[in-house]
Amino acid sequence: MTLRLSTGLRNALMSKKAEAVTVVTGTTISFSADGGTGGRAQILDSGNGLGDFVKRKKITVAGAGTAANNASFEILSVAPGIIEVAAGTIVTEAAGTSIVLVSAEGGSMSDLFRNSVLDIYSGVQPTDADQGETGTKLVSITLSSGAFTDGLADSGINFDEAVAGVLSKDDDEVWSGSGLANGTAGWFRLYDNDHMTGISTTGVRLDGSIATSGAQMNLSNTAITAGGTTTVDSVNLTMPAS
Repeated sequence: MTLRLSTGLRNALMSKKAEAVTVVTGTTISFSADGGTGGRAQILDSGNGLGDFVKRKKITVAGAGTAANNASFEILSVAPGIIEVAAGTIVTEAAGTSIVLVSAEGGSMSDLFRNSVLDIYSGVQPTDADQGETGTKLVSITLSSGAFTDGLADSGINFDEAVAGVLSKDDDEVWSGSGLANGTAGWFRLYDNDHMTGISTTGVRLDGSIATSGAQMNLSNTAITAGGTTTVDSVNLTMPAS
């Protein structure tokens, strides 16, 4: 079986522009080089204005007095007064300067599938990803088997940065789910955070193959059991060179 992209996904990859979705400006914003979890760097706001930012999206800083802090960072955790980003990316800086923080959504595949959900079905995948789902839905894969709600970031799964034309699951995340029915995993459909199911030419999603090795998604065991936990070992989505 092959990787199949929906019309909605192809259109988004070819033409979706970056859009600012969260903007915060203030003089109460400071930076810590290593004050976070496990030594992560932090963006801090004593005015507690950071709660609308979303984990795994990018945040861009402008106006900082230290040039190194004027950059884009992946958000690793969010609280109203604290955003954590990767260790070693920020220089400690006190509040006082007027800082602008912006989070945007763009058209890259990893960004389009930020906080996404993946459903595994039995049988043979449809001939294209615009068609409705076929077979029996055996399990929904979320972050650490958490409950996923369409349109919300909670329990969504994410990808690492692409390497050599290959997009892979985030190694820091556990992709898993509790089985809904007994059956053999035949194919998967990866949906964006909106989780648009059924026949659609606008839904952002893709279909792929499942095996124990060498497939777009690999499981240690393709036999799904109702109530049992299924964990995804690897996902590798390759963009062809030609």
